[in-house]
Amino acid sequence: MTPRERRLREQGQRRQLILSSAREMAEAEGWDFVTTRRLAERIEYSQPVLYQHFKNKDAIVHAVALEGFGELAGALHAARVRHAEADPLEALDAVARAYLAFAAKGPVLYQAMLTLDAGGTGYAGDPGDPGDAEPVAPQPVLDALAEIRLAVEPVALGRDPELLTEVLWSTWHGLATLTRGRRLRPDLTQERLAALTGILTGPAAPVG
Repeated sequence: MTPRERRLREQGQRRQLILSSAREMAEAEGWDFVTTRRLAERIEYSQPVLYQHFKNKDAIVHAVALEGFGELAGALHAARVRHAEADPLEALDAVARAYLAFAAKGPVLYQAMLTLDAGGTGYAGDPGDPGDAEPVAPQPVLDALAEIRLAVEPVALGRDPELLTEVLWSTWHGLATLTRGRRLRPDLTQERLAALTGILTGPAAPVG
């Protein structure tokens, strides 16, 4: 291994240590208590060393959010592939359950992904400005959406699968958030998912 390769490996290890420590601190105390000073103390590096990897806390949250979307994409992929030979509605239901399970299992990570870093991991650019390029989200976000879309396409019945994907994602997010906040009865989660799938994949409602 060359000195440069060793240096790059050590930098990658430090970066991952910062992210892992930030997640652990947030899970123990909440994101409000995660600061660059406390992180530097925890990993036993100076703040200038930490700033070599991340310019501020927001950059750390953004990196954690991208990690989370990568993990979410993996969870959705596993659920979709595991039910690939099943009825398409059953496969979509499995992906929906995997999404809600992911959000429930890691609420602090989920908060970083879809609350604290909503702009950083969302679509970039202003679609209202004709001079802008097509809005593009970071790859981990696109990967997670792709898994939802692949589950949606077999039951789209000729409708726009991208639109159905966005509606499902936003609704699953709402269900996850309201359930976490104890605004919904947790014993009816499966019934809600089944009702949502039935509404979105049934006959299209007339427009106008």
